[in-house]
Amino acid sequence: MSKAETAAPAEAREPGGRVKSGSPRHPLVVGAVSEDEEAQGAFKSMDLNRVIKLLEETDKDDLEEKQLKSVKKLVQCYQNGLPLRDLAQIFKVLNLCAEKIENQPSFVESACNILKLCGLPFLKKKVSDEITYAEDTANSLALLGDLMKIPNSELRIQVCKCIVDFYHAEPPKKHITGYQQANSSYKIQMAEVGGLAKTMVQSLVLLENQLIEKLWVLKALQHLSTSEVNCTLMMKAQAASGICTHINDPDPSGQLLFRSSEILWNLLEKASKGEVIQQLSNLDCLQALKEVFKNLFIKGFSNYDRQLRNDILVITTIIAQNPEAPMIESGFTKDLILFATFNEVKSQNPLVKGIKLSNSHEDFELKKLLFNIIVILCKDLSTIQLLIDGKVIWALFTYVKKPEKNKIIEWSAAQYEELQLHSIATLSSVAPLLIEEYMLCQGNARVLAFLEWCESEDSFFSHGNSFHGAGGRGNKFAQMRYSLRLLRAMVYLEDETINNDLCEKGTIHQLIGIFKNTINKDNDREEAILLEIQSDILLILSGLCEHSVPRKEIFGIEGVDIILHVMKTDSKKLQSGLGYNVLLFSTLDSIWCCILGCYSSEDYFLEKEGIFLLLDLLTLNQKKFCNLILGIMVEFCDNPKTTAHVKAWRGKKNQTAASLLIKLWRKEEKELGVKRDKYGKIIDTKKPLFTSFQEEHAIIPLPANCPTMAVMDVAENIRAKIYAVLGKLDFENLPGLSAEDFVTLCIIHRYLDFKIGEIWNEIREEIKLEKLRPVTTDIRNLDIITTASENIGKMVASLQSEMIESQARQDMQNEQKVYSKIQATHKQRELANKSWENFVARTSNVKTLKKAKRLQEKAIESSRYNDRPPNAIFHRTDIKGLNTTVPSGPVITVESTPARLVGGPLADTDIAVKKLPIRGGALQRVKVGKTVDEPKRSAPT
Repeated sequence: MSKAETAAPAEAREPGGRVKSGSPRHPLVVGAVSEDEEAQGAFKSMDLNRVIKLLEETDKDDLEEKQLKSVKKLVQCYQNGLPLRDLAQIFKVLNLCAEKIENQPSFVESACNILKLCGLPFLKKKVSDEITYAEDTANSLALLGDLMKIPNSELRIQVCKCIVDFYHAEPPKKHITGYQQANSSYKIQMAEVGGLAKTMVQSLVLLENQLIEKLWVLKALQHLSTSEVNCTLMMKAQAASGICTHINDPDPSGQLLFRSSEILWNLLEKASKGEVIQQLSNLDCLQALKEVFKNLFIKGFSNYDRQLRNDILVITTIIAQNPEAPMIESGFTKDLILFATFNEVKSQNPLVKGIKLSNSHEDFELKKLLFNIIVILCKDLSTIQLLIDGKVIWALFTYVKKPEKNKIIEWSAAQYEELQLHSIATLSSVAPLLIEEYMLCQGNARVLAFLEWCESEDSFFSHGNSFHGAGGRGNKFAQMRYSLRLLRAMVYLEDETINNDLCEKGTIHQLIGIFKNTINKDNDREEAILLEIQSDILLILSGLCEHSVPRKEIFGIEGVDIILHVMKTDSKKLQSGLGYNVLLFSTLDSIWCCILGCYSSEDYFLEKEGIFLLLDLLTLNQKKFCNLILGIMVEFCDNPKTTAHVKAWRGKKNQTAASLLIKLWRKEEKELGVKRDKYGKIIDTKKPLFTSFQEEHAIIPLPANCPTMAVMDVAENIRAKIYAVLGKLDFENLPGLSAEDFVTLCIIHRYLDFKIGEIWNEIREEIKLEKLRPVTTDIRNLDIITTASENIGKMVASLQSEMIESQARQDMQNEQKVYSKIQATHKQRELANKSWENFVARTSNVKTLKKAKRLQEKAIESSRYNDRPPNAIFHRTDIKGLNTTVPSGPVITVESTPARLVGGPLADTDIAVKKLPIRGGALQRVKVGKTVDEPKRSAPT
């Protein structure tokens, strides 16, 4: 057969190597080339269909030799890489060779040689080949997992090597003309699509007693587990439990433990963590992990062993978070507690005899991990007895002390500080469960002494280079913060033994002193930590003083001062995110617990304008504070001195407390979806307080001890508290209220009546739903109550209508007054304009001026008294010769014209100055002094 006859054009092929229907049918080949073409990197001639057909034959002599020869020729042909379009048929050849291995072992070498080719890069002729042949490639790579079922060690190892080569791609030995290398991650992606990881996990069951093959499979799985898709497939195949159960199998090389732990790590990180933990939470897995950890802890001395030990402990810590994990049943919990405390508490247990931790990084990490797992283990109350037996509290308290100088310790200064902080944080979780142990260790005394050292000026250079030491570099803030957290956890138990012991040791005064010192420290860099310290101090004080008046008296004036200091904080800082919100919550809580109920503290709080500060906080309109502030005000109003303070307060724009509270009521009802019209008037007189939530949820019968919707509504919003505060003010003589406020006040005044009616309506509805028939008297009483409640609603609505109408009339009157003012202003402006026009006319027209002069003289003459008494002297009030129609002012001399030229300013009048004989001629200019009260005016014209 010639080259032209055997070679089919590449353009005529379909995916998978099938020739398109429009082309002549020829067997699939790779173009035959000469030796020169081979040197340039081209494929030799190969009819794959013929090879497959030859391998499928079984009834010929010397068939095996021909089959092996054809496979060898195939391997030589594709020694530079496998084209994607030929991959499906090549793997079919591989599969046929693998099937013959059991009866014909000589095919092992052929199958392995083909597998070696799979480690070479895949080749594509077109850019689209990766997409075109994706399904064929995925199915072909999936066959690799199936080959693991063939009981041949060499083949299995070669399959694993082939998979490992996917992740260590090498460039092709020669460049093939017309082909280019597929994407380096293409094989990995197709292996994920084909589910290769799942079949490889399933093959582990076949290799339980074959260590070498098992190690190779684990190596392959280690590479495959770097992908999230493969990890998910492995998890579904129960890889976690299967691998963990055999993690402690004998293995002189140590690879089994290393690769297994690495696979478990990847599964926990990349697969569903919860499902992986569930697989590992069985007795077999935990016992295997326990034995591994124990061996590494006791016998591991190299750096590698210590790292592996810590990895196993981290995996165990993750498993321990599952409450269903049998940690106690496996004995692992007891061993972990022993290992965590053996260095601080001397033990005769042979497991830890002669063991000593160094200050290496790995041993230091181990110590922290053991502290951490104790916190997780103590969440299971069954662990408490083991913690007591292991003297965990005693061990942790060995670190709660100031560093001792000139003492040789096994840790460096930075390591010791970090362990100290970690132990205190661990105590915060463990000590509340072991109260007796805590008191036997004199825990309160130890912590208070440690706090005293934290507050002292003792020279101490903190490293602050750990998670727990954040923000504590060069100071003792970190130690103080975690000590206060421990005290807060103990106080919140409300155990009187602990609280009494703390108060007897002067804790209240000590904490107030620490708070004052933190106020004086100006440290913006550590502001968030200082705020947390202050919040914890206030919470501890609240827990100590809540139910004891004598302790509130000890809190006293000093305590009230620090509360007032916090309340005066700039409101802008509440939005800074540093912790001012938390501090303010703690402050409000301490007002409730440390001041209310102690009359001397209440009076001092009022004297220092504490109520004003509370109302100022209420004006911030932050919902998270309103409920608590209003609750405090309700309690404070029991003090008769409070009412005057509430009425005296004024906010921005002279806002009163009553106006503020009514505004909050309207806002709350708007958020609750209560039905009101645009004036705030009641719409539904039967359900005047109903919220949208109550409307949406139908009434259902409930047991007598369960609160109904109407009762729960009282506690879930601030309306009841606003009613209570305004009730203390008697709803009368409330200054600064608008008409809208009075309309709302009508509803608030009747809040209790409306709520009672609402509850009776619920009772009636529940009776109907339960199909009960009350006696006649009860029915009549229910009708009377319902009618009375509705009448109250109608009465309030009618009163609101009157108020609205009255306000409308008042607004109309006010509007008319404004219009009258506007009209008078316009009239006055018109008169002024007319007067000006007359003045201009007189100055511009002589006739008009003369007419005005005559009218003026006539008016003057008519105003005089005609009947003169005898011997009366008549004095003229006007000056003759003046051509003006306005009243004349004081006579002055105008200096603009020389007097000698005009004869003086009054030359044409009846009182003209006579000429003096001296010098002769006109009157000379004479300086005349001006009085202060006589303004300078020009001479009338």
